[in-house]
Formats: sequence, C-alpha cells, structure tokens
Amino acid sequence: MEFDYVIVGGGSGGATLASRLSEDPAVTVCLIEAGGDGRGILVRAPAATVAMLPGRPQINNYAYQTVPQPGLGGRRGYQPRGRCLGGSSAINAMLYVRGHRDDYDDWERAGCAGWSFDEVLPYFKRAEGNERGESALHGGAGPLQVSEQQSPRPITEDFVRAAMACGIPRNDDFNGAEQEGVGLYQVTQFHGGAKNGERCSAAAAYLHPVMQRPNLTVLTGTQALRVVLDGQRATGVEVRRGGNTEVIRALREVALCGGAFNSPQLLMLSGIGDPVELGRHGIAVRHALPGVGKNLQDHTDFILAYTSKETDLFGIGVAAGLKLTKAIFEWRKSGKGLIATPFAEGGAFIKSSPELRRPDLQLHFVIAITDDHARKLHAGFGFSCHVCVLRPKGRGDVRLNDANPLSAPRIDPQFLSDAEDMALLLQGVKKMREILRAPALEKYRHREVYTADAHTDEELTQHIRARADTIYHPVGTCKMGVDAMAVVDARLRVHGIENLRVVDASVMPTLIGGNTNAPTIMIAERASDWMRGPITFDRAVQDARTPSTSPAPSAHPEEEAGAVPNPAHAAARSGM
Repeated sequence: MEFDYVIVGGGSGGATLASRLSEDPAVTVCLIEAGGDGRGILVRAPAATVAMLPGRPQINNYAYQTVPQPGLGGRRGYQPRGRCLGGSSAINAMLYVRGHRDDYDDWERAGCAGWSFDEVLPYFKRAEGNERGESALHGGAGPLQVSEQQSPRPITEDFVRAAMACGIPRNDDFNGAEQEGVGLYQVTQFHGGAKNGERCSAAAAYLHPVMQRPNLTVLTGTQALRVVLDGQRATGVEVRRGGNTEVIRALREVALCGGAFNSPQLLMLSGIGDPVELGRHGIAVRHALPGVGKNLQDHTDFILAYTSKETDLFGIGVAAGLKLTKAIFEWRKSGKGLIATPFAEGGAFIKSSPELRRPDLQLHFVIAITDDHARKLHAGFGFSCHVCVLRPKGRGDVRLNDANPLSAPRIDPQFLSDAEDMALLLQGVKKMREILRAPALEKYRHREVYTADAHTDEELTQHIRARADTIYHPVGTCKMGVDAMAVVDARLRVHGIENLRVVDASVMPTLIGGNTNAPTIMIAERASDWMRGPITFDRAVQDARTPSTSPAPSAHPEEEAGAVPNPAHAAARSGM
C-alpha cells in the first residue's frame, strides 16, 4: 500500500494530524494505531476512566512500568498510556490546560524558533471549541470541545474556598491572562447536543467525524515495527496486522505520533539513536542520533487523602454502588451527574515563593480517594488532592529492553533524583495539607489516610518516597532544538533523516507548567500546516476561527513537478 502521508499512532497528535492532512482531498493519509477505535462506552463516559486507568485488566491502556526508582525507595513507577484512537486523551481526566506563556517563550529562547507563546496561541485557538466562546485567548469554533464541568460536586467549591482562606486567589480561567490561583478546571467534554457530557477525546474531536473520507485510511489493531529507510530518507513503515507483516509506503512523509515512550522506541528499533544503546541490542545503526530517548521529564506527584462520612462523592461499597447506578441513568438521559465528572474537578497553580514569575506547583482536587492510580481501593467515601512539581530538574530516559517491537520500552524517569525537586515537592505537600485542613472542608474530613501521623519534614519525606509517582505527563524524549542532543528541528523534522517527523509530546524540550494534552494537540495543528505547505502567521490567526478545508500546497513542491496520480491509492482504500 502507498499513501502520501503515513502516521504512526492515533493519539492526541496522530488523530489531529490525520484529520488536518486529509482535509486536502488531493492527498492520501494512512493512520496506524496498535489499539482499538476508541469509541466504547468506557471512553465516552468520563467517570469510566476509573476502569481503564489501573490497567487491571489492560483496557485501552499500555499500563507500562518504570525501572526501579531510587528516589521512590526502589519502587517501580506506574505509567498508564492510552492504547486506542485518542490515545491518552481517551483515558485521562479531560483537563484542558495549556501551561504558562513563559514555558513557550523558554522554548524559543532555547533555539526553537517560532514557538513563542504569541506564535503558538493561534493554534491553541484553532483547535478549541470553548463553551465560553471566542475571545483574545480562546477559540470558540474548533473541533476540540472545551466545556465547564457538567455537575461539579459541592465539595469542590468548598476546596476553592479553603484554598482562598490560605491566601490563594480565585482564578476561573487557568488559560487566561494569569495562571496563578485556585478554581475549577475546564474539561475536554461535549457541551450540548446528543453527546452532551461525553468525553471529547482527540479522536472524538478530530478523527471519528471524518473517518469516511475516501482519502483517509485508519488501520487499528496494527503494530508498527520499524520505519523503513532508503539511505537517509524515510520511505514507509513496516507493520504487523492480522498476523501478517507488510510495508506501508509513504510518498511524502512519515510522522511518528506514539508519545514520549513509543516514538523514541520506534526510532531506536529503526536504527536511529545512540549507537551505544543500539549496539547493546544488536540493532544496526542507520543514523547516529544520541539524543533519542534522552531528556525524559515528568511531573512527580504526591497525594493526600481523607475518608469522609459525606456521600456526595465517588465511593466504593453497596451505598456507593446504588448511587452510581442512579448516576448512570442520569448521565445517559442528560449528560449530567456523577458519571460526567473528571474526578479532578478543582485545582490550583501556586507559587512556592511570591518572587517567582510563574507558579511552580499544581494541585488536582479529586472527589474520590485516589490511591496508587486507583489500583488500591478503599471502602466508603472520601476525597484526595494531588500536588506536583511543574518544572522538575531531574532528567531520565527511555531505552530498549530488547529488540522486539512488541516489548515495552525501558522507562527510567529518575523521579526525585534531584534534591531541589524533592525539597519543592515537600513544600507543596505542606501547603496542600494546610488547604485540606482548612475550616471550609471540615464537614467532609473524617480520617486522613496514611499521613495522619506524619508531623515532621523527615516523616513527610518518608511518605513521599513511599507513595509519590507520575501524574501522567511524560515529555522530552525526542526533543526539539539545535543542540547536540536535539532529535528534531523547530519544524519537527528528525535531524539527518529526510521525510520523517515526530509530532507528539516527546518533542517538548522542557515540560510545560500544566497538563500536556492540549499542548500536544497544538503541536499537531502546527505540524499539519508545515506538512501541507508554507503558511503565514496571519493565515494561522485567521484559521483560529475557521479551519481551512481547501487544498494546501505540497510540503515538497520540488517533487510535485514530476508527480503523477498513483492508482495504488485507490486500490489500497478499496481493499480496506
């Protein structure tokens, strides 16, 4: 089979990219996804993330583990990653957060030309269909539905009051002019219409509505094995599907959208990476690129939890089960109620010191007891709160366990390996505890789980080492830049390899101060314009309101002069 563009991975980056590229009927696009179609009820019902996140069983989830982490007392961390169309946006808490504007200005200052906040804002807006409508900082007509929460619990508003009593200002828009403050998260959720209250994954936003395009082929249940190279040029992807191995050819470009773990893994399996790592597994070096898999960054997170005698929460047991059954009928009828919850309803961005330019800690307030990624359940009702360090100094890496494409990658985030990260997280835990012990939450508190006897910094540190883990924001392993460890350039093209790009969170040179789903979609929006052809900043601003559906010029005009229609395109589609 031959297509103009071959995309590996149908997550937030891949779903967005496939939709945008296939807007041009003159080109053909193939999207390869190892998992399923991402349409099931467990994806559509927001609260059902509790069934997918633990990975027991593995439903739409790779459920990776890290290597033992010295900073976590030798424990293995857990790394859930989405495995279906929509990727991790199909199993996450749906929070719509962009990060701080300075994060993107930092990228540009580090050599990533064109990635300042003012230059990426039009792409955030083009993606966004915010319930609040169009404004200077928000889009109102984009495919990604961004909404107010359907039915936030009263405790969440009391959490906001508790934080305000502790000196944190109220903020009703974490993506507004100022990020600092406490409030309720907006979420990627359908607002209004037949899908009201359903999750709006990247696939539901971008891909599912256009699956019938004749120039778009989506292959689910298909495992990418390696990028096929002709010298220093990517020409396709070798895949396994239905028990058969075949090569899907790319006439223009191959784009890797597997995320911070799978994209560097596929590059290394293809012979692109650090020669030492490749040699360790007997993989021939096709192109030496030492930065592949390095620079892994993630938000290390710690949770405080309380049991509660209040029942307007998500719980475990007979009474909770009866409430949940009623809630299912309510959600199916109106899209509202407990099933519509993102769980992490409230949050805050806070500064560890008032002298800082931007917040360095983030809170997620959850209307349930979250313990070990919902893999440890507690009977009854309760609530919890997460705190994470937004810009950790520690760096890890992704390597190979072996040369088998079906094996999981070797993930080593080096959590809390940096003393400053540990000190800042401890500071955040103490601030979080102050908020949770404020009078506004008194009627909800019954018993503090795990940490009731922790009073000193040393005791809290022991608890952090024993229970901290990821809050699911790995980035950086195919970093964008111009230094010796950069993997892609500022237009996401792999250094030294023609017609190969990486379009996902792995290209972020540094973590943004917040959740990473919305920035990943923005990255794919940008990449689609570069892959389709030249675009001006003014046109991007215009597209923020009305996405273009007209054919775009080729990304490789020098090839167009001799190009002829390829009958294999039609044959490939008719065979699907």
